[in-house]
Amino acid sequence: MNTDTVVVAQGLSRHYEVKSHLFSPPRITQALTEANFRLQAGKTLAVVGESGCGKSTLARLVTMIEEPTAGALEINGEPATPESWGRLRDSVQIVFQDPYGSLNPRQRIGSILEEPLKINRPELSAFERTQQARETMQRVGLRPEHFERYPHMFSGGQRQRIAVARALMLNPKVLVLDEPVSALDLSIQSQILNLLTDLQDQFGLAYLFISHDLSVVRHMADEVIVMYLGRPVEHGTKDDIFQRPQHPYTKALLSATPIADPKAKKQRIKLEGELPSPLDVPHGCAFAPRCWKAQDRCRQERPLLPENLPAAACFFPEEADQH
Repeated sequence: MNTDTVVVAQGLSRHYEVKSHLFSPPRITQALTEANFRLQAGKTLAVVGESGCGKSTLARLVTMIEEPTAGALEINGEPATPESWGRLRDSVQIVFQDPYGSLNPRQRIGSILEEPLKINRPELSAFERTQQARETMQRVGLRPEHFERYPHMFSGGQRQRIAVARALMLNPKVLVLDEPVSALDLSIQSQILNLLTDLQDQFGLAYLFISHDLSVVRHMADEVIVMYLGRPVEHGTKDDIFQRPQHPYTKALLSATPIADPKAKKQRIKLEGELPSPLDVPHGCAFAPRCWKAQDRCRQERPLLPENLPAAACFFPEEADQH
C-alpha cells in the first residue's frame, strides 16, 4: 500500500473575532490552536472530542474552505495558500454529516455527480462525464436507474452513498469525513463504513475522519487525535488511545463508550463542571477545572503536546500511574 504523506499540518490555528457590543473591541474565539499531524495515503486519522472542540473547524481548514489564522498546511508537498487552492482542491474532497442537506434537491443524481467534472474538467465531453458518473455510482453500490432520480427519492444511506460518489468524481487523494454516519441508523452505518474501507483499499485514499462516536473510530482509525477546547491533547495510534490512554480527558471519553459485552466491568468517569467558553480559555491547562488529577502546576502552566507519539499534553499522565 502506498504510504506517501499527502497532508502535513504544522501549528494549524483558526481564531475568530466575535463582536459583543457596539462600541467594545471584538473578542477572540480560539476555535483551533496548534494542530500538528501528518496524513498518509491509505491511512485514516481520526479526530475526536466533545462538541465545540474544533473538529469541524479543522475540517474546513484542510478542505481549504477557510484560511488558517496561523500555522502551515501542505497538500501533496505544496503549501496550501489561497493562491494555490484552485490547484489543490481536486486532491481534497469532503463528505458532510447530513447527506440530504448537502445535495441539491432540484438536481437529478446524474447532474449532481457530473457537476464537479463540468467545473474542473472542461475538456471532457458530455458522454465522458455521464460515463464517469455512472461508473462511480456503480462503485458505491448504486443502481443505473438511480441516475435520473432526485435526492428525496432515496433513503439516508443511499444519499450518503451519493455524497461519497460525488466526492470521488475528481479522483481525490484525501477525503475529509465530517461525522459521515452519525445521521444514519446503526445497520446502515456499518454498510457505509464498510464501503469507505473498501474504497480506501482500492484507491489508497487518505481519510481525515471526524467523529464523536469512539466505537466507530475504533473500527476505522489508524491514528487518533483527541481534541479539547480547540487544542489537541493526545495523539497516538489506535491501540495507544484505546488501550493505553494517557490524558485524563481521553480516559473519561473512553469510560463513556458503551460496551457490547454485558459481563464486562467498567468504571464510568463523570466529569464535573461545564466546558469552558472558547472566549475565555482558562489559564494553564484548559482541562484543569474538570480534571480530578489537577494540581497547582496545571492551573498555572499549559502542558505542551510532545512531538513523538504517543503523546499527551498532561503533566500527570495516566501512564505514570500504571508504572
